[in-house]
Amino acid sequence: MVNIQQIKQRFGIIGNSEALTRAINVAVQVAPTDLSVLITGESGTGKESFPQIIHQYSVRKHGAYVAVNCGAIPEGTIDSELFGHEKGAFTGAYSDRKGYFEEANEGTIFLDEIGELPLATQVRLLRILETGEFMRVGSSRILKTNVRVVAATNVNLEKAIQEGQFREDLFYRLNSVPITIPPLRDRVEDIFLLFRKFASDFADRYRMPSVKLDEGARDMLERYRWPGNIRQLKNITEQISIIEKERVLTARDMEKYLPYHSGDNLPAVVGNKGSSQGADFSNEREILYKVLFDMKRDMNDLKKLVLEIMQHGNDVSLKGENAEIIQNLYHESGEDLHQAAPLINKGAMVPFKGGSHQSAAPETHHIEDTEEFIEESLSLEDKEVELIQKALEKHGGKRKNAARELGISERTLYRKIKEHNIDG
Repeated sequence: MVNIQQIKQRFGIIGNSEALTRAINVAVQVAPTDLSVLITGESGTGKESFPQIIHQYSVRKHGAYVAVNCGAIPEGTIDSELFGHEKGAFTGAYSDRKGYFEEANEGTIFLDEIGELPLATQVRLLRILETGEFMRVGSSRILKTNVRVVAATNVNLEKAIQEGQFREDLFYRLNSVPITIPPLRDRVEDIFLLFRKFASDFADRYRMPSVKLDEGARDMLERYRWPGNIRQLKNITEQISIIEKERVLTARDMEKYLPYHSGDNLPAVVGNKGSSQGADFSNEREILYKVLFDMKRDMNDLKKLVLEIMQHGNDVSLKGENAEIIQNLYHESGEDLHQAAPLINKGAMVPFKGGSHQSAAPETHHIEDTEEFIEESLSLEDKEVELIQKALEKHGGKRKNAARELGISERTLYRKIKEHNIDG
């Protein structure tokens, strides 16, 4: 039986998350077969390690292992690179040349960024997968190759099929066995392990003490969403190791290296790639999520308050936090605080912002329905305006800091201020 821990050590894989362990198990189980494998996952998740696992645990381990980045080869030369060419096939073809599929015969070829292949090249690749046959560029002679194909991509190939950018038959031929590599934000338990390993490596490389994190910095590190995944974490760890003089980092230190960290706990929103309109839509969705979360928190506070009144009856005294909740609700809705009297038992005191107190009118009946006394606006637009105003007030009108607090771009904040005619 294969030891998963030994595989991790051999191929430099760090982490104990269940999804990562499952991906390794699938790679090991499929390795002895000749089935094509499609590895999917976001950029920077470490997909390049899994084709090597598949090759090393297969019967082809003594054959060649060829890794090709399809996105790095120009469209005009990719057929020549993959399948080879004959002398004189095009300008600059001064001699015959073997392609990667010939070089990898009896071995394994790893096609990274398979979604970048031109449609014409996809047809050639499909023929190799089905029959093992291909022709060099400029030749009519059919050649054979016996090669195991492992492909990887960070794009949604099913969506690419719908848009006519990827062949459906090729997708199903490649996707004989799918392996999904989880993003770093779904491997929270592995984030600190990776940071510690990278910090140790950079300390050895640059001959300096390894950087460490206090509890606050570690918490911030693990709550960040890491859009660039392991690659981003490694780069930030290297920056910290070189720049920071103190070897123990606090949350304030870490904040400088995690852009827009305040909005990173929001649900991920997928926008149109490369589209400013999609980015704006994403930012608007994020601020709406913030509004909904704040509304939910306010409602939970109100429920606790009502429950306390119902349980204790005339013995409850609305002071401190409970009194502030009542006051804020009526201040925001524009109603008179005296309307809260039915919610306040005899002898309850509600502090005003001016520092004075006013006794509530005595009531003897019990609460039946609190909703008739609360008319808080649930408009998302109103809440959005309120959050923007609060953020501007908190940061003294500094829009850059307010945008960071809201988890949106300055550009989106400027547009929102103009759209809602907000002073700030």
